[in-house]
Amino acid sequence: MQTIVASRGARHTLAVRPKCHGMYRPPARPPAASPDKRVATPVVRPLQKHVSWHFQPSRLAGSRGPAAWPGHPASRTFVLRMIDHLICDCDGVLVDSEVIADHVLFDTLSRTFPGVDFRAAVATAFGQQTSRFLADVAARFNLTLPEHFLETIDHNCEVAIAESVCPINGVRDALRQVALPAAVVSNSRLTRVHASVRRAGLDAIFGERIFSAEQVERPKPYPDIYLHAASALGVEPARCLVVEDSLSGLNAARSAGMKTIAFVGASHIPSGYADVLREMGITRIMKHMDELPALVEAGVRGEFGDQQS
Repeated sequence: MQTIVASRGARHTLAVRPKCHGMYRPPARPPAASPDKRVATPVVRPLQKHVSWHFQPSRLAGSRGPAAWPGHPASRTFVLRMIDHLICDCDGVLVDSEVIADHVLFDTLSRTFPGVDFRAAVATAFGQQTSRFLADVAARFNLTLPEHFLETIDHNCEVAIAESVCPINGVRDALRQVALPAAVVSNSRLTRVHASVRRAGLDAIFGERIFSAEQVERPKPYPDIYLHAASALGVEPARCLVVEDSLSGLNAARSAGMKTIAFVGASHIPSGYADVLREMGITRIMKHMDELPALVEAGVRGEFGDQQS
């Protein structure tokens, strides 16, 4: 290197080729990649079960500038995710509404048929679509339901829920920490689900990604509504993670090929329910919503493997 001083005192450094005997031979360079190709350097993190790829834009042929390296602003890191979408049930997962709905069912049935004790029957309503539950009640007690009785029940439920339903404790904060798009899938009527989501303050999180069993032929426990939601969202069912509280919802999601988390923290969940789920082979069971972000992240990293629940 040689330093020269200009007339105004500015210093400039001039690179001079080293003297050598014979012809000067510059250091050999690797052949330049074609402009439309990228060089991918795998970076395997030993404590994680996924691979990040640093995609480096290759130097254009004839370019004198340096090629990008990992960490260079021109490089990009892509993490291979195993889960692309989170799906939540509404009643008993987002809002604590099942207890309200059960009270409405019991009160409306008791007023309509005052000589019948419906307490044991209403205790089985957990996870069922209202129309199917009423059909079972009519057959069980040999009753003829009044015309438009289902509409009366639905209206009473929607009024009561709109007046008093509360979000599940911690659900807003938990969903805000999840770095996946989220949707709602419910057996309830679409108008009721939208109202519950708005009252819980979750409409900004879910937007229009709300689906109801009204949109398909068969409700949960059939997989139809989950398959419909996956199709509408443009995601493979196997890359969805579902949060459900009822066995019918868990079975519906599993039948659709989705992975599940059982939530057992709502007020309507009976004592010992988590133990029943464990006996059925369900291992991902969540008591509090603050557990959700870590569970979702584990699923994204591929730690669930092939285990659906």
